Amino acid sequence: MNSRKINKILIANRGEIAVRIIRTLQRLHIASVAVFADDDAKALHRRLADEACPLGGGTMQDTYLNVQKIIDAALDTGAEAVHPGYGFLSESPELAAACEANNLIFIGPDARSIRLMGNKIAARQEAIENGIPVAFGCTGSMEEIMGQAASLPYPVLIKAAAGGGGKGMHIVSNPDELEPALRTASREAERYFNNGTVFVEQYLENPRHIEVQVLADHFGNIIHLHERECTIQRRYQKIIEESPSPTLNDEKRGQLYDAAIRLCKAIGYKNAGTVEFLVDKTLNFYFLEMNTRIQVEHPVTEQCTGIDIVEEQIRIARGKEMGYCQEDIKSVGHAIELRIYAENPENGFLPAPGQVTAYHEPQIRGARVDSSIDGKCFVSSAYDPMVAKLTCHAKDRQHAIDSAERALNDFILQGLTTNKAYLWEILRNRDYIENQIDTSYCKTHHEDLLKAVSQSREKVNLNDVVAAFLLYDCCKTQIIGNARNVWETIGYWRYRMELSVWVENRPIAVRISKTHAGKLEGTVDQKPFSVEWIRYDSNQLKIMLNGRTENVYCSVNDVGETIVNLRGLNFTCKRSDHLNDIFDYSKTNALDDSMNLLSPMPGKVVKINVVEGQTVQAGKVLVVVEAMKMENNIMATAEARVKRVCVSEGEKVDNKTQLVELEKVRE
Repeated sequence: MNSRKINKILIANRGEIAVRIIRTLQRLHIASVAVFADDDAKALHRRLADEACPLGGGTMQDTYLNVQKIIDAALDTGAEAVHPGYGFLSESPELAAACEANNLIFIGPDARSIRLMGNKIAARQEAIENGIPVAFGCTGSMEEIMGQAASLPYPVLIKAAAGGGGKGMHIVSNPDELEPALRTASREAERYFNNGTVFVEQYLENPRHIEVQVLADHFGNIIHLHERECTIQRRYQKIIEESPSPTLNDEKRGQLYDAAIRLCKAIGYKNAGTVEFLVDKTLNFYFLEMNTRIQVEHPVTEQCTGIDIVEEQIRIARGKEMGYCQEDIKSVGHAIELRIYAENPENGFLPAPGQVTAYHEPQIRGARVDSSIDGKCFVSSAYDPMVAKLTCHAKDRQHAIDSAERALNDFILQGLTTNKAYLWEILRNRDYIENQIDTSYCKTHHEDLLKAVSQSREKVNLNDVVAAFLLYDCCKTQIIGNARNVWETIGYWRYRMELSVWVENRPIAVRISKTHAGKLEGTVDQKPFSVEWIRYDSNQLKIMLNGRTENVYCSVNDVGETIVNLRGLNFTCKRSDHLNDIFDYSKTNALDDSMNLLSPMPGKVVKINVVEGQTVQAGKVLVVVEAMKMENNIMATAEARVKRVCVSEGEKVDNKTQLVELEKVRE
């Protein structure tokens, strides 16, 4: 293969992976072209790129999943190559083939390899033919699979044949659950991957998930970049990854490397890829799948090896020999990656899109942040809920855990509900620290982790939160320096300085006895306080609080509440004397007194299971709302009759939209 020069690359993606690719292109002095849907017009990846092409509006099939629009954008801008990132079209053989047909370089493997490994059924067969262990599996039409229902080795796992990333996966415990789960998985697979084919495999209970990163060039060179442990998962979605695996011994590690490279050689694989395995308690391993793209969790490998995988992808795609041989690859220290999602762990991990009001990345040695956020922005319900990745590298696993704890504490993201505190408690959990984990860890530890999150919040003195809030709220014009008139310059003053501050829906009595420029004194809940402004910069407020210094982050959300981050935790505050009429819609995911069922999050109605006049029992799924690429079942909480269905399938809703009106069943 002749080497080709690349001066400009189009990134067929969005979000943090597009930003991450642009950073490497900037370092390599290669021009970048971003593509963006209408709702990403102000997105960071669009602003960072040298050029940007609009994809219009509509669904993802109309924008980021539209092969022809991607090809047209590359040709129109004079790009020589297309990098697909991960997700979207990254494992689309159609995009790879279209690039080749239009003399564009696809920065990934060829269409044949993508098609072969992208179909889990074909990939399993390839593994079997090359002596790599696999678990039991079957496929076919809905009728053919149902014909084997009685003989399947339950529990089984239904998976999208053409997908990945945990999308469309469902555990089935008995034959009665099989048909509805097959239909749901097929519907999700069709929506996410344009292919509704599913297959069923034996569900290995309590395994670990370990994967091997590989690179392969056009000269027959194939190397591994060691392994990553991805066992900590929620709903089959990885949330913490680390490298090296704390589970494997050297012998088993070598066997995994050998199996991964053997598979790549057998299929003539080129570019970056990841071969994934499930590993049981006795360290027997089973081929799971191969991802023919860069992985979400690639930063842990880069932190340990010092290799920029995107740079190597570009080098290989140009037809050049890899810059490394296997002997060059050393894994140094330990890295842990944490995926930060816009979701609410205390409300069933429901997606929580919304407006970011303040953002600050940790400034800690060894910490790396991959994100598409650089300040105030809106996180849409249309895309995956992951908003950032935090990767920490240190000399060993315990030091990496310690570094990740500190970095999470200093990672400020306000305006969104996230899983940040949940991740923090995992890092502090004894079973995680001692590596007593499997892929069911989050499920079995869920209640304990939520309890730990609650206890950590309870340890923060709310009086301190109130004092910090009052200083910011009452002296805002002095602190921020944006006074527009003399009254704002004067700042807060009243004849009687007594009020209530609501913190997390709890009223706390306050009396302000003295006010100075940037300083307040008084009582909170009848306890004395003194708080003084020291420094303010980009939402970070350094204060003297009752004789000690604290760093506080403050911002105002779209309903006029102030979010105060104290000691790594966000608290929502408001004053009772402000004329804000704020209704807390976060409590409306169940039946209220009028039997109105509201959507618990912004999203799109994908299925309605009831009709007017129907009587439903508690637990009946009434409506399915898709948000951030996840289906959420909206269920009846008591026996009731459907009085009115207020929405239709395909309709977009927010958390103020009434879905169904129910009425009590007369006795």
